[in-house]
Amino acid sequence: MTPRTTVLRPHAHLFTRGIVAILALTTPVFAVLYWLTIPDGAWPLVLGIHILVVVATTLAVLAFFSTTIQLGPDGVRERGFFGRTVDIPARTAGAAVLIDLYEGSTLDTLPQLFVTGQNGRVLIRMRGQFWALEDMERVAEELDVPLTKRPESVTLNELRRTSPELLYWFERFPRFGR
Repeated sequence: MTPRTTVLRPHAHLFTRGIVAILALTTPVFAVLYWLTIPDGAWPLVLGIHILVVVATTLAVLAFFSTTIQLGPDGVRERGFFGRTVDIPARTAGAAVLIDLYEGSTLDTLPQLFVTGQNGRVLIRMRGQFWALEDMERVAEELDVPLTKRPESVTLNELRRTSPELLYWFERFPRFGR
């Protein structure tokens, strides 16, 4: 019998929002550019740029659909938006921390899961903007590591002060983080 692998995917509504945003931004712009350049004969340049935008959008769509987290008997495999694949064997994971982080300067919070190795280094980070809370809990369960849930929500500044090792390098500096 083949071991079972579960594949987790980001929220599907992100794809729809992204496509709608791209269409809302590019359609009026290109309509006006075609309207202005067709009489002068400069429309082939606009067409070329339009094709580049369509190709970039297609690549972004493919990247979105290839973003996954696979849960298997040997651990977790994350395939990121830019194609980077990270394998996390269950034996290397040390702990998981689930934090509700305030979004910007609002009262809204989103969960974030940080799975750290036995050396304290972050192995995988799942943000609530992209992943469901249930998926985050499944990852921690699959890796069979203790899951610590912070009882209160924190701001990025508080997290920066108390646990900077959990953040990306650019988030550790107030000007670059949110």
